[in-house]
Amino acid sequence: MPLVKVLVVDDSSLMRRLISRLLEEDKDIKVIGTAADGLEAIQQIKALRPDVVSMDVEMPKLDGIATLRRVMLECPVPVVMLSAHTHEGARATMEALSAGAVDFVPKPGKSAELPIMVADLKTKIKVAARVSLRRIGRPTPVRPAARPIIKPAEPAPPVVSARKQPYCGKIDLVVIGCSTGGPAALQQIIPYLPANLPAGVVVVQHIPVGFSKSMAEHLDKKSAINVRHAEEGDEIKPGRVLVCPAGYDLNFKPRGNGATVTLSNFGQPLAPGGFRPSVDRVMKSAAEVYGCRAMGVLLTGMGKDGARGMLAIKQQGGLTIAEHESTCVVYGMPKAAVDLGAAQKIVPLPQIAQEIQAAFY
Repeated sequence: MPLVKVLVVDDSSLMRRLISRLLEEDKDIKVIGTAADGLEAIQQIKALRPDVVSMDVEMPKLDGIATLRRVMLECPVPVVMLSAHTHEGARATMEALSAGAVDFVPKPGKSAELPIMVADLKTKIKVAARVSLRRIGRPTPVRPAARPIIKPAEPAPPVVSARKQPYCGKIDLVVIGCSTGGPAALQQIIPYLPANLPAGVVVVQHIPVGFSKSMAEHLDKKSAINVRHAEEGDEIKPGRVLVCPAGYDLNFKPRGNGATVTLSNFGQPLAPGGFRPSVDRVMKSAAEVYGCRAMGVLLTGMGKDGARGMLAIKQQGGLTIAEHESTCVVYGMPKAAVDLGAAQKIVPLPQIAQEIQAAFY
């Protein structure tokens, strides 16, 4: 791949030096400058034109979120945030993702963990370098009026439908899976769902441990529908969104005509290339318990997680939707589902909330 030019922004001179040195151990990355605060970062971005910016959330003069908002207005560039592993840090990270950051990396608690963090940062910088600027920095939607279907605000590519599959005409569970770009994409779906949606919703987002609860809280504040961080034994209910806790496998346990949530395997080793929570695992469990009463929705993300789970839902007669390439930050997971023949509809992001509601109204 072409050399990725990076600007490192951090208020700690030690962190700037260490991150820069470790990043440049990768032959595909070149650090072309550093900045100690948000105001200097904006000047350097305009002067140096980096491909990607690595930016600390907490900085003097102009913090990372305020800086990011100005960058997206004045000199748009893909940004990967460095986030404190605290509750406040997690909340700030969600704000940064809303403001247009492509992704984030949690800062290490110990200096010995820095190389691991930078290895993750390298991967995310390379992904960010391939992201189209028109797909980042989209404004967060305001809470919609209480009407059943929201029309997209601007023209979008048409919905692509595969051959229709018969289904039982009643959806009781919607599973939404996503990875890179997911937190921002979810803000164009969840706040547009009505409080009285006649089905439960489960969100599976690839996110570091310690950040999924803040994402749930962030979505809840913006939405009419209730959003909460899933806990052991939670019941799947109409009008409720459950966000899978990072680091746990989530399955459904039948209960009457519905199901409850079971959580397991926190802290256990993952298979190479695996995820916890896994979109595949959650969707396959939904297909087993709900059958044709399940809907699978796959959004932006790197890799293939979710494709086989979505296929399982389709094979049971449920409904399946994949995000259209034109609106994906990373067209990986939806593409895998489309290539596998698992997606019945391929829909631009601004229309997905409408498509979900179309199953009920």
